[in-house]
Amino acid sequence: MYDVVALGELLIDFTTQSVDPDGYPSMTAHPGGAPANFLAAIAKFGGKAGMLGKVGTDTFGKLLTSTLRGAGIETKGLVAADDVFTTLAFVTLDANGDREFAFARKPGADTQLTFEELDLSLIDETQVFHFGTLSLTGEPVRTTTYRAVEYAKAHGKLVTYDPNLRKPLWNDLNEAKEQMLWGLAQADVVKISDEEVEFLFGLGVREGAQYILDHFPVKLVFVTCGADGCWFQNRSASGHVDSLKGITVVDTTGAGDIFGGSAVWKLLQTGKAPEDLGEAELREIVSFACRAAGLSTTKHGGISSVPDSIS
Repeated sequence: MYDVVALGELLIDFTTQSVDPDGYPSMTAHPGGAPANFLAAIAKFGGKAGMLGKVGTDTFGKLLTSTLRGAGIETKGLVAADDVFTTLAFVTLDANGDREFAFARKPGADTQLTFEELDLSLIDETQVFHFGTLSLTGEPVRTTTYRAVEYAKAHGKLVTYDPNLRKPLWNDLNEAKEQMLWGLAQADVVKISDEEVEFLFGLGVREGAQYILDHFPVKLVFVTCGADGCWFQNRSASGHVDSLKGITVVDTTGAGDIFGGSAVWKLLQTGKAPEDLGEAELREIVSFACRAAGLSTTKHGGISSVPDSIS
C-alpha cells in the first residue's frame, strides 16, 4: 500500500549559481518538478510514494527516473517517450532577488501524458492522491488529470492539491484562475501560497483560508507565507507557525513542495481525517513542515534538498 501517489511534472531545474559581468548566468541542473519534490519528502521521512508522469528517453529523462528510484519513489508509473523531450525549467533572480521562471515545454514530455498511459494500480493502492496545476496548463495532460482525480475520488482516496501558479506556463491568466479553482473544488487538503490566495481572491491570508473553507469542499488549508511561516485552518481550529529562523538561505526552489509533502506525511501519522484535527495536532504538523521546508533552503535543488532529519 502506498501512502501517497502523485501525478504531474517531472523536470530539470536549472538554477543560477553566478552571473558574469554581462549578466549571463552560470547554471546548475537539479532534478525537480513540484509533485516529485512533494514525494521526495514523503519518501525521505519513511513513507511509500509513487509517481505518475512522463519524461523523454533523453539523458535528462533517464537521470530523473534514476533519481526518483534513488529517493525511494516508485517509478513504474513513469512513461518514457521518444518523440518529446523532458521538460526543463530555468530559475533566475530578478533585480529584487525574487525568482523568475522560464520553461522549455512546448511541448515537454510531462504535457503529453494520456489517461490510457496511467498505471491505475498505483491509485488503487494508495491512501492519498496528490496533484498540482502544472498538469492543467494544456492538453492532453489536463484531461488526464481530470480523469485521474475523478478516479481517485471515486475510489475513496484523500485528495491533496497545490495550485503552484507559474504564470509563464499559461497563455491566459483567466484560464489559469479557472483551472486553479477547479482544483480547489476537488481537494480535501490544500497547500496554497499567500500570493496564490491574493491572485485568486484578492484576499489576505486568513480571509483567503476562510473563503476557501466556506466556498469549496476543502477540509484543511495550509497557506504558506515564505519567510513569514504558515497559517493553518480547518473548520474547528486555526493558527500560525513561524518559519525556521537562524539559517542561511541559498535556494528556495522546492521549499513549498517539501512543506506540502512533510505536512501530509505528518497528517497521515495522526491516523485522523483532516477535518478532525485539533489546534495542537495541526500546530505540530505545520511546525514539522516549516522546519523541513526551512532546512531545504540551505541546499540547492528540490528533490535533493529534503533534509535527512528534522531536529
